[in-house]
Amino acid sequence: MNYKLIATTPMGLESIVKDEVIELGFEPTVENGKVIFEGGDEAIAKANIHLRCADRVKLVVGEFKATTFDELFTKTKDLPWEHFISEKGKFPVNGKSHKSTLYSVPDCQSIVKKAIVERLKQAYNINGWLSETDEEYKIEVAILKDTVTITLDTSGSGLHKRGYRVEQGEAPLKETLAAALVKLTKWTGDTPLIDPFTGSGTIAIEAALIAQNIAPGFNRSFASEQWKFIDQSVFESVRTKAETNELLDRDIEIYAHDIDHNMIQMAERNAMEAGLSGVIQFKQMNAMDLSLTKPTGIIVCNPPYGERIGDVEKIEDVYRHIVNLYKENEYWSVYLMTSFEGFEDLVDKKATKRRKLFNGYLETTFYQYFGKKFRK
Repeated sequence: MNYKLIATTPMGLESIVKDEVIELGFEPTVENGKVIFEGGDEAIAKANIHLRCADRVKLVVGEFKATTFDELFTKTKDLPWEHFISEKGKFPVNGKSHKSTLYSVPDCQSIVKKAIVERLKQAYNINGWLSETDEEYKIEVAILKDTVTITLDTSGSGLHKRGYRVEQGEAPLKETLAAALVKLTKWTGDTPLIDPFTGSGTIAIEAALIAQNIAPGFNRSFASEQWKFIDQSVFESVRTKAETNELLDRDIEIYAHDIDHNMIQMAERNAMEAGLSGVIQFKQMNAMDLSLTKPTGIIVCNPPYGERIGDVEKIEDVYRHIVNLYKENEYWSVYLMTSFEGFEDLVDKKATKRRKLFNGYLETTFYQYFGKKFRK
């Protein structure tokens, strides 16, 4: 059976996730914060296991117009819930509403829950309460301009939770965003990559997973693996194929630095948990001491923005130093994400390209400085 699936994504990353979905063999369409495609059980497994930059994968159970609570109840009840939810499955309902007649989210959640309960009681010939003691089916009712979309969350925990980050610093970068930063550089592992502000190691680890073609969801489970209407063998099959396509013997150069020795130790432990022990070269280093000794490569980083530290002058010096390395090394490229206002004026260099991204709720700019193509 084919389903309508939605890979949700932060604003600004839709095109990256669209490319990932195309690589998986599907034909997506894009809306704000969504990449929409169709597929069956295998598509659900593939999307969850392979998508590096999406937040979640949702299955659309139904879409319809509703401007009254009666409409919402009736049209929700008309959906074939018994196909999706088992007799004893539990199904919490979350919701959101924007620019719609039905604006009370708690009321909408309650009505959708009641409608599903009534449908399942009739389908399973149950008198009294549903037990809701088995596997979980998280439901979301989203209403936008009176159009109701009801989905099941196939992922469970967000896709950024790869399972390797056992420790993190005060301002961790989401794994999905870190992967997107690397993907935006078009880096494939053929040249050195340096992150001079590695923190808990997320950018370096995601880069290594990309270079070695390791599926980001290989070592975690997903909510839909417990669902009775999905052929669970597809998850094992997709993981087995992903493992055969890994490039573990590939020779790659990834350097991860941080001024804080404790952060370096933390990053090393996270890399080990990711199965990348010895792949990334970690070193305690002040970014001001960074020099480029290789003929070509890239710097990709998420440095402090100024909000996180008291000494603004120090971070300004660091910004200038990183961009000066680009100016002095024509075959190197620099990619830097920051919310620092006036960045290009500060470093006296306009970026080749800029991209607005959100680091959590904070709007940032990803400044991209392209070096010349290096030919051996």
